[in-house]
Amino acid sequence: MVKKLLLYILLSVGLFAQNAYERHCIPCHRDLPTTLQGMFKNYLLVYSGEQTVKAALRHYMRYPSKHISVMSDLFIDTYGVKERLYISDKELQEAIDIYWETYKVFGKLN
Repeated sequence: MVKKLLLYILLSVGLFAQNAYERHCIPCHRDLPTTLQGMFKNYLLVYSGEQTVKAALRHYMRYPSKHISVMSDLFIDTYGVKERLYISDKELQEAIDIYWETYKVFGKLN
């Protein structure tokens, strides 16, 4: 009984220690052939700047559609359009901000 309780506590703490990006983005993308970095590059190519990339991501997470996806038709036909993300606006913004900071190229190029 004590071992089960300890395991439950450790798992609970581990879940709460993760940030919104780790909780909501990484698990869904883990099994896809395109990395989150690769998808970020697609968003950057289409939308070019921080404000527009973040706005596009926010919109897509709330209203996913094949017509606004930056992924190829082949990718969408194979893996489908993601399901709508039902998280708070605060968590969504946190996840997008962390995603941007993780993969942005601005300021990292010499």
